[in-house]
Amino acid sequence: MINFPFFLAQASYYYGHEYYTGAPGMYSGITLIGGVILLLSMLIGSAVQMGLKNAFTRFAQEAAPLTGAEVARRMLHQNGLGHVQVISTPGRLTDHYNPLDRTVNLSESVFNEASVAAMAVAAHECGHAVQHARAYPWLGLRSSLVPMVNLGSRLGQIVLVLGLGLLAAGSGTTVAWIGLALYALTTVFALVTLPVEFDASRRALAWLEQSGLADRAMHGQAGTALRWAAMTYVAAALSSLAMLLYYAFIIMSQASHNRE
Repeated sequence: MINFPFFLAQASYYYGHEYYTGAPGMYSGITLIGGVILLLSMLIGSAVQMGLKNAFTRFAQEAAPLTGAEVARRMLHQNGLGHVQVISTPGRLTDHYNPLDRTVNLSESVFNEASVAAMAVAAHECGHAVQHARAYPWLGLRSSLVPMVNLGSRLGQIVLVLGLGLLAAGSGTTVAWIGLALYALTTVFALVTLPVEFDASRRALAWLEQSGLADRAMHGQAGTALRWAAMTYVAAALSSLAMLLYYAFIIMSQASHNRE
């Protein structure tokens, strides 16, 4: 997702230094584009979060035949993954599959409740366990990116800010591009995450239909809940990509300005 303090620090730098493109008193189109990107990202993110919250609040009130924990254990068993543990984890929306210790971690409400929302989330996380067992290539790629993404997220912003400062002082673009390349790793990770999440939901819905746990109405509700959950990853990927392009535009524009 967008690092809003980082964005605002950069935007305030350009506004504060009255970065012009030509006519006196006119701010650069860069800052305008940045403001539009920020606003659109906030609106998209807010809309998706609101939709997700409404969907899960609504479907948490729809009864299901089993609790999330029971759904997870049954799906794992039927996929030959009885050795994968299902455990309860504190918090809300903390559900995840851990490939390192092969555990399906369900938030307390999902673990204990027998609702359509809990059923959908539990089946989705088990979908990741099935991906792992079947060596789903996108999941393998995402896992291999984790060390590089950790490095990029820690150093990318620092190097990028340093590079932008050097650019503003009239230096070259090398440091800025290195910082942006490190920052880009998080964008690549966000994009690679999309097929992983959509495939896990596809596996979850297919199993719910085959198992007979969900009738037609419940299957449709589970699908709606998982689509809203997937949209959060789409919004994150779009925001990350938009910010990547924004900073690339800043570097190119400042480099052009330095050459004048």
